[in-house]
Amino acid sequence: MDATSDDLLKPLGVDQPDGNSRQFRQPMMRIFGAILASALLGVGIAAAIMADPLGGKPQAGSGERQAAALVEPRVAHESDPPRREPDPLRPETGASARAQDLAADSPRRTAVEVETASGVSVVRTNGVAAPASLIIRIPEDATIALKPAPDPGLIERTRQGVLPKIGPDGSRPSMVYARPAGALPNGARPVARVAIMVGGLGLNQTVTTDAIAKLPAPVTLAFAPYGSDLNRVVPQAREEGHEVMLQVPMEPFDYPGNDPGPHTLTTQAKPQENIDRLHWAMGRFTGYTGLVNFLGAKLTADEAALAPILREIGGRGLAFLDDGSSLRSRAGEVGPAAGTATARADVMLDSAPRADAIDKELNRLEGIARERGFAIGTASALPVSVDRIARWTRTLEERGILLVPVSAAFQRRDPR
Repeated sequence: MDATSDDLLKPLGVDQPDGNSRQFRQPMMRIFGAILASALLGVGIAAAIMADPLGGKPQAGSGERQAAALVEPRVAHESDPPRREPDPLRPETGASARAQDLAADSPRRTAVEVETASGVSVVRTNGVAAPASLIIRIPEDATIALKPAPDPGLIERTRQGVLPKIGPDGSRPSMVYARPAGALPNGARPVARVAIMVGGLGLNQTVTTDAIAKLPAPVTLAFAPYGSDLNRVVPQAREEGHEVMLQVPMEPFDYPGNDPGPHTLTTQAKPQENIDRLHWAMGRFTGYTGLVNFLGAKLTADEAALAPILREIGGRGLAFLDDGSSLRSRAGEVGPAAGTATARADVMLDSAPRADAIDKELNRLEGIARERGFAIGTASALPVSVDRIARWTRTLEERGILLVPVSAAFQRRDPR
């Protein structure tokens, strides 16, 4: 733009400022703007204070009834009950929490009021009227924890892995790793006891997980030695309260057409060869109370082949369960002579793997238990077997029958 056009755009009577004048005016304008903003802010604050006669104090009410609320710290008095803070290590729920709350918050309530409101069981010393003091019975935790495995005093390190053994003090794995038999509610005397062993676990993750979760804790679980994750799933089963056993592959009559798997114990193998195969299976995991045959009708019928095996099992403080699959088994006679605690299952529950057939065998197992006082059933971990056993066991206590682990059979055959 030339000088002529610049003169045409200038306001009349105003000279165009030079560069120095423009630099001086810019900082002066910033200062003036800051002063003006501060003044406006002050006016706004004053207006807010005038609009709030309480000066920002806590208020109660509104409009003409608005007033300042006086906030003072509360001073505890000696008569105040102590404040009970929640304890994260002892969660309180249900009737016990209600009873404690009644006692803390309403100390003047009578014993009858506490009993009625809380719903807990109250034991009266004279059996008639509520006394001045109460004894409140809190139900104990029904979870039974098994002893940790492996016990350092019950293991032997070998080339086949960690094997069980009898401890220096005579402790036996069959007893140390066993689950306590438990009792019926309220100390009722059972009319019979029943033990169930479910085998074939550890080979399929879904099947194994379902069996551990669905079956009640007193059901004994038997694991095959071929599983790839036994050191994880076996401790998981024990953490859930299940006693565990080891299934050992043994020779059937139609072997090798019907092959139980690698390291099968056979009638043709030398005793030491069978012992080496047995040690391989024993070293696969720890924490089991004893062994149970997988197939093995031919081996368990051969006393000469079976005796060294049972002698080795008993010598390591373990028990042996005959799964009841063969009528020709000699384990019941050979075991005691070899110094091994031995028991035989009374019923194979899922020889016919159908729901109706399994239910029939469960009822037969109950009948045997009522007649003899104690009975053992065995099954595989088929989904239908797990479901029917879980359903059947739910009502056992109502019928006066106590579900116990298999180890109860090794302690006394008729524990009534």
